[in-house]
Amino acid sequence: MARVGEIICGLDIGTTKVAALIGEVTEAGIEILGVGQSPSEGLRQGVVVNIEATTNSIAHAVQEAEQMAAADVQSVFVGIAGGHVRGFNSLGQVSMRSREVEDTDVARVIEQAKAVNIPLDRQIIHTVPLEYMIDGQGQIRDPIGMNGVRMEVRAHVITAAVTSVQNIVKCCNRAGLEVMEVVLEPIASSTAVLHDDEKDLGVALIDIGGGTTDVAVYSEGSNVFTSVIVMGGHRITQDVAHGLRTSVAEAEQIKRKHGCALISMVEGDHLIEVPGVGPRPPREFKRRFLAEVIEPRVEEIFLLAQQELLASGCAELAASGLVLTGGGAQMDGMLEIAEDIFQMPVRKGVPTGVAAAGAGRQKVRLTEGGFAGMIQDPKFSTGVGLVLYGAAHDPLPTEVVERSSRTRAEAGPGIARRFGDWVREMF
Repeated sequence: MARVGEIICGLDIGTTKVAALIGEVTEAGIEILGVGQSPSEGLRQGVVVNIEATTNSIAHAVQEAEQMAAADVQSVFVGIAGGHVRGFNSLGQVSMRSREVEDTDVARVIEQAKAVNIPLDRQIIHTVPLEYMIDGQGQIRDPIGMNGVRMEVRAHVITAAVTSVQNIVKCCNRAGLEVMEVVLEPIASSTAVLHDDEKDLGVALIDIGGGTTDVAVYSEGSNVFTSVIVMGGHRITQDVAHGLRTSVAEAEQIKRKHGCALISMVEGDHLIEVPGVGPRPPREFKRRFLAEVIEPRVEEIFLLAQQELLASGCAELAASGLVLTGGGAQMDGMLEIAEDIFQMPVRKGVPTGVAAAGAGRQKVRLTEGGFAGMIQDPKFSTGVGLVLYGAAHDPLPTEVVERSSRTRAEAGPGIARRFGDWVREMF
């Protein structure tokens, strides 16, 4: 658990953007001091494909957040996603050394649950206890202090590709940052957008990012299922670019401003001016045609998520409904099409549980505009969740990879900055 006054940085390394959020632990909770963003150039579908580009994006995002927060960041809690992520349930069992359950007994039984054969190219990033059992008595959430002879645990074990984890850690190290823990992004997002009563009753979370769509199910307060679909908002943007015959950058702007995920919600014959590619002149398309391009891909993403839930057997556990978050959740019609496909109540998940610092670090409500309003955005759900996760958990040891002596200043591409560093070293 973090102490009052401690500074925590959450780093969301996505396919379309890198977001860094800096928070401070106060007596009243978590206060967000700064937010930094940078376009992500080195990732594809949640996996690092260019070390140098990813390092530069991380460095720029963290520097921007540091300037806003007037704080220096040395370590981060970083999110991970991608099609390489896998989850499964496991059992662990130990005999207690004394009649009363102690912290060491809980640690031993969780280690037993983790002692499973996994391929050499994979590593465990999370072990989530679902249920403890003492001498056959189950449905125990906190066994500390209870008496018994034998303790068992049913846990959800989440693994990721070793190389993917190492590459993310390497990029952070090269940007001058120490990785405190690698956190699965759906777990981070759920920390920011799900309420405790939803987790107890049962809820499904779908986080639509740029390159991936994360799926998580909570029941009886615990994460019972996680999955990552290798398709996200960037695929919708590509469809718009092809359908309207414009550049990807223009397609992204058109999608954000005029996009609608449900054709039936588009009324009238409103026209959209679409810039041409290269020297070609702009043309006009009906907004309804844009919806006709977007709806099939959104439908496909939701159907893939539904297949994951049905195959896992966890669909019926989401008694309270579905929560939709991530940058892709902001488009008009997303909630309506999700309700139609999943046949359950759907709400949009925005970050909660934190306050934002205004000028002079005076705390303001998240419902206000400006900086506070910027944080209350589904695209920052993972970043805010990483800060909350870091404040609530003791960091786990992260596998050590190549450490670089480069600083974040050196990671930037500016020649003037590098020349200044050389002058300081020489004189």
